[in-house]
Amino acid sequence: MIDALLQTPFAEVAVLLVMAAAIGLFGIVLRQPLIVSFIAVGLIAGPSVLDVVRSDAQIDLLSELGIAVLLFLVGIKLDVTLIRSLGAVSLLTGLGQVAFTSVFGYLIGLALGLGHVTSLYVAVALTFSSTIIIVKLLSDKREIDSLHGQIALGFLIVQDLVVVLAMIVLSAIGIGAGDGGHGGGSVPLVLASGLAMVALVIVFARYVATPLTERLARAPELLVIFAIAMAAIFAAAGDRVGLGKEVGGLLAGVALASTPYRETIAARLAPLRDFLLLFFFIALGSALDLSLLGAHVTGAIVFSLFVLIGNPLIVLAIMGALGYRKRTGFLAGLTVAQISEFSLIFVAMGVSLGHVQDDALGLVTMVGLVTIAASTYMITYSHRLYALFEPLLGAFERKGTPREPSEAGAHLEDGHKVIVFGLGRFGTAIGLRLKARGIRVLGVDFNPNAVRRWRELGLETEFGDATDAEFVAELPLRQAEWIVSTVPIHPTGLSHEDTRMTLIQLTRSAGFRGRVAVASHHARDTEKLFGAGADIVLEPFQDAADRAVDLLCGAPEQDRTEIPPILSEDTQAS
Repeated sequence: MIDALLQTPFAEVAVLLVMAAAIGLFGIVLRQPLIVSFIAVGLIAGPSVLDVVRSDAQIDLLSELGIAVLLFLVGIKLDVTLIRSLGAVSLLTGLGQVAFTSVFGYLIGLALGLGHVTSLYVAVALTFSSTIIIVKLLSDKREIDSLHGQIALGFLIVQDLVVVLAMIVLSAIGIGAGDGGHGGGSVPLVLASGLAMVALVIVFARYVATPLTERLARAPELLVIFAIAMAAIFAAAGDRVGLGKEVGGLLAGVALASTPYRETIAARLAPLRDFLLLFFFIALGSALDLSLLGAHVTGAIVFSLFVLIGNPLIVLAIMGALGYRKRTGFLAGLTVAQISEFSLIFVAMGVSLGHVQDDALGLVTMVGLVTIAASTYMITYSHRLYALFEPLLGAFERKGTPREPSEAGAHLEDGHKVIVFGLGRFGTAIGLRLKARGIRVLGVDFNPNAVRRWRELGLETEFGDATDAEFVAELPLRQAEWIVSTVPIHPTGLSHEDTRMTLIQLTRSAGFRGRVAVASHHARDTEKLFGAGADIVLEPFQDAADRAVDLLCGAPEQDRTEIPPILSEDTQAS
């Protein structure tokens, strides 16, 4: 049956796409990233199961183009001011995590009987975490703007820079590696060619890129084709001079990083990147012999446990030493509990250079499958995990946590009549109007930008998370008359935790005896919130519509208090 379908490469690709769609749908049901599904497609389509992949040349071509586009998009995100924007915390945490993970991973590899070179490759691969997956999960949980989310994004950028440097070093080591290398030629000639490409990129970026993209942007389709052409031609040139397709694709992205259209290019190429990377993971999975992977089960388990447990502990220890609370370090640490697509590409480069064998790539692939799948649930249920392990984390927190009071107004005195959780547009509007009426209000949010904005408006704030029982218990709740929550439910679909209900339970447990008002954007939640203990359920859109209809029907307009402009664009409801 399968042989009858696979008469042409086109039919083969069609079958692979159908398999990818079907397995990807199953992965979505399990709330797994597409990377896991795509690797599973390769394993199932490979010679060990269905033996669908036969047009190796065509699949490899699409795979290599996908890697070039991926590195192009990494390059186009790089900015000359990037390092300065990272902040010392992200830089120290990122570099510290990379260093410690590399050292411990290398020692674990040696203990498992791997060679020195293989242990080094695997150890470096374990240091990279998937920015794409983490950003998606944090965005779903509305934690991308939280303190731990911002720190995590910072050290993920550091990791991306490290992987770029590692690939450049790897390409340099591979110069003259023979048939396994990227290209031929002497080392001086290759280095000279590389310097020439860098000079070309500098000249192009400074004098040509912006006016050229402005003209191409008049036809958006042409701008996309031009970007793909840049990625492909630079990748081909990099491979020809011995630097490798990866470095060439990266330089192509850097050449366009200074243009005002880089975000547009990145957004339009992201779906193409995902499509082409499907073939990279198919080629990767189909090249693995499942009968040989059994020999690496022990190693895969040990390395997976190291990534899932060791990496978060490393980040937790570093952030604790820098003066952050154990909760912030724990939540940030969970984001590095997996390896990324770059890990697989990095080891694949080592295989192509002849530095390591295919079984090393199989080992790292197994670790990737386990850690990506498991960390998805760890990040989704991060608050529950913290509540479970909190009693064991005291050693990771310095007394006084000197880093966080700079963001928080810790230990405010009593006297606040209203405490508002969630300092987005709605919460800020409520806070300003309460202040205008002479009511003392305290705002709480875990978005540092929102806290900073409230202080600029002259409102009292406390930095913290509404789901942190320890933090909530320290708030001046006993004299407060109202708790107001504008915090939305996390729309993850996997975690059924409702932050509003958690907040009601925590404040009551901490001794709050006043009344509670919570915001809801869905009428179906109203009865549930009343049942959880809410005294008032605010429905911003419905309430605004009712007031608008009253005004349209001739109701007298009430006097309005003069309120300053509420929010900048970077402040969102938390």
